[in-house]
Amino acid sequence: MEKARHQLNETDSRIAAAMLAAPRASWRTVGRVLGISERTVVRRAAPLFHDGTLRATAVRNPVHFPELIPLALRIRCKPNRISAIAATLARRPDTIWVDVLGGGDEICTILFLDGPDARNNLLLRDLPATPAVQSWTSHVLLRVFPAAFDWSGGLLTQTELTSLRPDMPAAPTRPVLQPLDHQLITALTEDGRASYTDLARRANTTALTARRRVEALVGGQVLRLATEVDLARLGIRTEALLWITVAPGGLEETGQQLSRHPQVRFTSATTGHANLLVAVAATDLNALYYFLSDTIGALEHITTLEVTPILTGVKRTGLVRPGSL
Repeated sequence: MEKARHQLNETDSRIAAAMLAAPRASWRTVGRVLGISERTVVRRAAPLFHDGTLRATAVRNPVHFPELIPLALRIRCKPNRISAIAATLARRPDTIWVDVLGGGDEICTILFLDGPDARNNLLLRDLPATPAVQSWTSHVLLRVFPAAFDWSGGLLTQTELTSLRPDMPAAPTRPVLQPLDHQLITALTEDGRASYTDLARRANTTALTARRRVEALVGGQVLRLATEVDLARLGIRTEALLWITVAPGGLEETGQQLSRHPQVRFTSATTGHANLLVAVAATDLNALYYFLSDTIGALEHITTLEVTPILTGVKRTGLVRPGSL
C-alpha cells in the first residue's frame, strides 16, 4: 500500500508547477518568474527530484512516429486481481498511463504499441490468455490535442506561464529525424532534465549539437517534455476520465476548447462508442461537479457523457508511480 504523502507547501508547489509547465527551465528562470532566489529554487527543488516527488521525462508524439499505434484500453478484471494486472501493465515499456478506475474492477491504460504485430499480440494473445481479465474495449487515439500538455495545475498566473515558456511557432516545422535523435529521445525519457553535456555523451555528439536537436524535436512537437508529480501533493485530490460523445462536426472545436481548460490534463479524439477522451484534475468533488455542469454543460456539440473516477494512478507519462507496485 502506498504511504500517505504530505502536501507540499506553497513555495514547493509553485516550483513543482513551474516544472510541470517548463520541464527543462533553468533554476535561474524559475526563480526569476516566481520571484524567489535561484538558490532557494535549487534548495527546494533538488530534494523533490532526489526523492522522486518530481520526475522529469519525455514522451514521443505518435503523429511523428508512424510505426506507433496509440491505443487506450478499458480492461475489466476480477477485483481481487486488479492490483496485479495493473502492476503487470505498468511494467510494460510500451504503457504510458495505467489507472485503476471506478468501483475497483476496471483499468484504463494507454499504450504506444510498436506496430500491428505488437497490437495483435496484446489483443489476440496476451489479454485472452489472462484469466483475471474479464473483458476489454480498445480505442485508437486519433489525435492528441497538444494544448493540454501545457497543464500546470492552475497554480501559476498566465503571466508566469508565458514567462516560463519559450515562444513556440504557430505552425511548427517537423524536423527530419536523424539517427542521433533516437539516442537523445531515449536519454530524455530516462531523465528529462539531463544536461546537454550528458545528452551529448549518450549520443556521441557535441553539447551544441545535442541542444540544437533537442530544441528542434521539442519545437517541432516530435517530443513532449514532461514532469511527473503525485497530484495529491499539490492539493488536487479528485481525478476522473470523461468519455464524451461529440457530434462529428464539432469534434475539433470541442477538443481544442477542453484541452485549453486549466483543469484538463489530457484530451484525445478516439475511436469507439465515445469519440473524445478527457482527463480532468480537480481539487475536490465539488470542483469536479462544477466543471461538469459549467464547462461541459456549456459545450453545444456534446451529446453524451460518461464519468469514471480514478481511484489510483499506477503509471503516468511512462513512469511507474513510487509505491504503486
